[in-house]
Amino acid sequence: MVIKSIELAGYRNYDFLVMQFDRGTNILYGDNAQGKTNILEAIFMAATTKSHKGSKDREIVNFDREEGHIRTFLEKEGVETRVDMHLRKTKSKGIAIDGQKIKKAADLLGLCNVVFFSPEDLGIIKNGPVERRRFVDMELCQLDSFYLYNLNHYNKIVNQRNKLLKDMYMNPSLKETLGIWDMQLVSFGSKIIERRKLFVEQLNDIIYDIHRKLSGDREKLIIHYEPDVEIEEFEQKLRHNQDRDIKSKITSTGPHRDDFSFMIENVDIRRYGSQGQQRTAALSLKLSEIELVKKITKDNPILLLDDVLSELDSNRQNYLLNSIGDIQTIITCTGLEEFVNHRFEINRVYRVSEGTVSCMNTEVVS
Repeated sequence: MVIKSIELAGYRNYDFLVMQFDRGTNILYGDNAQGKTNILEAIFMAATTKSHKGSKDREIVNFDREEGHIRTFLEKEGVETRVDMHLRKTKSKGIAIDGQKIKKAADLLGLCNVVFFSPEDLGIIKNGPVERRRFVDMELCQLDSFYLYNLNHYNKIVNQRNKLLKDMYMNPSLKETLGIWDMQLVSFGSKIIERRKLFVEQLNDIIYDIHRKLSGDREKLIIHYEPDVEIEEFEQKLRHNQDRDIKSKITSTGPHRDDFSFMIENVDIRRYGSQGQQRTAALSLKLSEIELVKKITKDNPILLLDDVLSELDSNRQNYLLNSIGDIQTIITCTGLEEFVNHRFEINRVYRVSEGTVSCMNTEVVS
């Protein structure tokens, strides 16, 4: 799968933009705060329905507009697909595939797989568990529609159970209904735990060799899944923690509290690893994500690199760039000098300045 072109209207700092992309490597360069990342964000949204930053639609639509639009043209094996996304400040977004409106995100997810790598991702290892869960969820939601279904239902149940716990303060008789929510929590939560275990197994099959090569054969990285509760103990632990949940008015048990550890020679590098080890592990994780997508979907993802090269040393830069291969890649950077010393084929270069984009080696496209 490749993205042939994108059209933006009323999106962030773009009043109107039309861009064509090469099937190979595309470079977007320019000063900071000119709109480079906004283009990558729009591609990510077109594939996942969400901003990689977690931004709301009302924050994405141009300040002077009430609505924004993203139109992408994708191609796979000679077949073109058009995805239209209609963003509104006061209503939920509308999405259509080849002119046919879809009702749920699951109908879009998986159509086009993207891997987004930004400087913030270098903190996945050392930051809190929320970021690690988000990484796992975003990838699994693209790869597995059943996981997306179970995760959406599970999150709704957690929210409804939390609301019930708050309402019980004024109406204690509602405690009788807690068991109904607990049964659903266990049902959907168990499927999430099971799929996350498989995901970590699949990642470990790939990341071991990647990290070994990245570290010059010095380190062996293994990811451990740390579920908040095992499936067979889920229901019992919910009952055991019920009084505590009622008192705190929040659900304290379940996969929404899971974590993942990264071990090198039995040392947890989340806590005890050097910054270099953590960054190398994060890069290994992203490269493994690419390979896992290729393995499961039998197709290449689109790789989005947002100013990440400036955060890596030359060895990690070289490894990353040499790993791209035949994957369509869109890279943002502040200057082209980052690529001067690389034996690296660049197919198309764009200059981004104040919400306008100029193609430097073909005609102007915006």
